[in-house]
Amino acid sequence: MSNFFCDQCGLCCKNLSKSSLYSDLDRGDGVCIHFDEESNLCGIYEERPLKCRIDDMYNHFYKSTMTIEEFHQLNYEACNILKKEERL
Repeated sequence: MSNFFCDQCGLCCKNLSKSSLYSDLDRGDGVCIHFDEESNLCGIYEERPLKCRIDDMYNHFYKSTMTIEEFHQLNYEACNILKKEERL
């Protein structure tokens, strides 16, 4: 279970074009091919890719370079940037 708090705003799933890491999931307009706009949730949440799972990404790629708290903080900062841009 993740210790990363997600408020399920969907902005990370609707802004894939901001990172080339997610280009394979972009349906062409920056929105994830698995994003369900009706529910505002991931349509494959339990089977979502590793790169969409914060704590698993940390354990696989970043564990040796930073603490989990630092990694969570970086992700919260990215989330807050998306939220600020949405309000503009």
